[in-house]
Amino acid sequence: MLYQPPFIFKSGHFNTIFRTLFTFPKLEYNRKRINTPDNDFIDLDFIYTGSNKLIIIVHGLEGSSFSKYVLSNTLTFKSNHYDVCAVNLRGCGGEPNMLYSSYHSGKTEDLDIIINNIENNYEEIFLIGYSLGGNLVTKYGGEKAGSINSKIKKIIAVSTPVDLMDSAYELSKYKNYFYNQLFLKSLKNKLRLKLEKFPECGISIRDISKISSLKQFDDIYTSVAHGFDDAIDYWIKNSSKQFIPYIKIPILMLNALDDPFLGKKCYPESEKNKYFTLETPKFGGHVGFNIAFDSKKNKWLEKRILFFIEKE
Repeated sequence: MLYQPPFIFKSGHFNTIFRTLFTFPKLEYNRKRINTPDNDFIDLDFIYTGSNKLIIIVHGLEGSSFSKYVLSNTLTFKSNHYDVCAVNLRGCGGEPNMLYSSYHSGKTEDLDIIINNIENNYEEIFLIGYSLGGNLVTKYGGEKAGSINSKIKKIIAVSTPVDLMDSAYELSKYKNYFYNQLFLKSLKNKLRLKLEKFPECGISIRDISKISSLKQFDDIYTSVAHGFDDAIDYWIKNSSKQFIPYIKIPILMLNALDDPFLGKKCYPESEKNKYFTLETPKFGGHVGFNIAFDSKKNKWLEKRILFFIEKE
């Protein structure tokens, strides 16, 4: 399925922001909270159709089950009679999580907890991750390799920063100032809440106010809270690129060449693993792949994913 957008969607930036700013999908979920072994919780939002097939969707950085791309895709999967579990990573479900730590790009142990909690109800499971979530599901597939739960049939990763350092440096460029500031605003607000709950954490309001890049945020918070030496150590150990050769089930990765979040190192070689398919459309932006202003017709991404799940 070739992605051939009209002229206006040949702008990577417009394609990136269109779904978020100009689409309004609506959906009512059934929420389930699962408790984690470290005395925390993860909120999962379900759509039930009576199917024995489940699609697990993992959102991107500072997203949630209510991110527009999650809602839009969930509606399509629902109409095609799949059950859907839209994950809210720790602290992303509308309520702060209990611990100083939260979620990060490679926290695959949480994905394992989720799957183990719900897999008994299904015969087939498909993992879909967008952006950070794409890195997470890809890393999970490689870590599990041949021991992955046999119910997990395929993995789909969309707009995936498989090299976290490369992506972080790409986002720090002037052309991406708008996105960088949006992410930092949300991340810093959450960190201020952490500081109120954990005043002994070793950082101050002044430290937070001085954060001006994702690297600084990952140096000050992400790496420290999750047991890494610094941002670079965190990025190196959690980049999914190194895990791709070990994946033993079919995986489709869809990374547009005009994705403003991805640098050159985020397009891994597909010939190193027969299970791995990398598609790199010339256009698409970041989690965009729009083809029409009418939301009913704007379904290229959803159809591409369904075709991979059902036909390929």
